Amino acid sequence: MATVILVRHGRSTANATGVLAGRLPGVHLDDAGVEQAVAVGERLAGVRLAAAVTSPLERCRETCREVTRPQATPLRASTDKQLSECDYGEWQGRALKDLTKEKLWRTVQTQPSAATFPGGESMRAMQDRAVAAIRRHDARVSAEHGDDAVWLAVSHGDVIKSILADALGTHLDLFQRIHVDPASVSIVRYTDARPFVLGTNTHAGDLSWLTPPRKSRRRRSSDAAVGGGAGPQATPEAQTATS
Repeated sequence: MATVILVRHGRSTANATGVLAGRLPGVHLDDAGVEQAVAVGERLAGVRLAAAVTSPLERCRETCREVTRPQATPLRASTDKQLSECDYGEWQGRALKDLTKEKLWRTVQTQPSAATFPGGESMRAMQDRAVAAIRRHDARVSAEHGDDAVWLAVSHGDVIKSILADALGTHLDLFQRIHVDPASVSIVRYTDARPFVLGTNTHAGDLSWLTPPRKSRRRRSSDAAVGGGAGPQATPEAQTATS
């Protein structure tokens, strides 16, 4: 029952020029992207991160480095290729404005579960490996650091959208309704009963509430609070009450 903070990489040089970078090497954060990543680090400075995992692509590793820099205890991130960008195959390196003219574009927009990129992977395969990786790391962090642990995963827009769709119980064909901006923060807590989506595509606000004071730690329930509960700042007694 650990909590994962999903961070999309900051704005890249490809984002700024309207190019689908995919897994091409040498795509880095631009100046705005670095500033965005630094801002995420400031938001998470009060959160005790138990672990950090990142896509191996440069723009994600650069983002992860800036996000974890303010941590009180130095944190060494690991890489996982299962959190890498979707393999867009022959679409990589092409301008988005040109890709909109491709017949496959409409399928990607309306029925992504049926989309397979030429020379690349399907969007279904992307979701399957990303969700499996997140759940695997989450189980490891919980086992090693306890149910109150919070960890960081840095990945890519479509990858995070597919993870959120799974957590929300939403079919992949509806995942285009979810928006994940560069350097946005989304939060999921997995339990035995269901995932809880605590935030999506957030850009501001202190997140230290994710790390409860040690004296108030207790085993979380997998049940949803009827009426919505009293929020993370409430006392244990208040959180179990209904509205």
